[in-house]
Amino acid sequence: MNYHFITIEGNIGAGKTTLSHLLAKKYNARLILEAFADNPFLSKFYENPTQYAFPLELFFMAERYKQLKELIHTKDLFQSVTVTDYLFTKCLLFAKVNLPEEEFRLYQKLFDIIHQQITQPEILIYLHAPVNKLQFNIRKRNRPYEQAIPDEYLFKIQETYTHYIKQHNIKTLFVDASNADFLGNEKHLKVITDALEKDYDYGQHYLTLP
Repeated sequence: MNYHFITIEGNIGAGKTTLSHLLAKKYNARLILEAFADNPFLSKFYENPTQYAFPLELFFMAERYKQLKELIHTKDLFQSVTVTDYLFTKCLLFAKVNLPEEEFRLYQKLFDIIHQQITQPEILIYLHAPVNKLQFNIRKRNRPYEQAIPDEYLFKIQETYTHYIKQHNIKTLFVDASNADFLGNEKHLKVITDALEKDYDYGQHYLTLP
């Protein structure tokens, strides 16, 4: 396996955490998962986005920074691979959708200062699923505060992610996750693990699942 720092990304309900768990188990990797449930503003944000978007995004950025900065200072002799289920730039992408312009400009200034201190992944696996698939997964996992997420919001997040990936020279495996079942279908997971054995150029490389 060619990579020591792998990040899984995708829209809400794309299957990031499931795939992260499976890859961490296969490669005996250190697993860093976003502690979204610790954010006291999350359920409030879904009820009143205008009022709670800014504290929501600030809290997420602080927590992500705290988790990822440890990669710089700690090395595990027994786990040479790290898998995360979020990209630090996710802070900026969600803030761009959720914040009004003036608040976003302030947020971006803070992000730019912090971002320089974060270790970047060697490869990004982006799970791209249509909104109806995302909504199915969201209903299935049944987190109460997520059940009323509108399709329009998921479309905006999707567009923001794909625009960012296409505009930045990131080594990315862009996975069509329309029918993804990494837990139930070993062939789907094998597509990912086979891909991680290859050395890719920077840019997007598209994968389809059988």
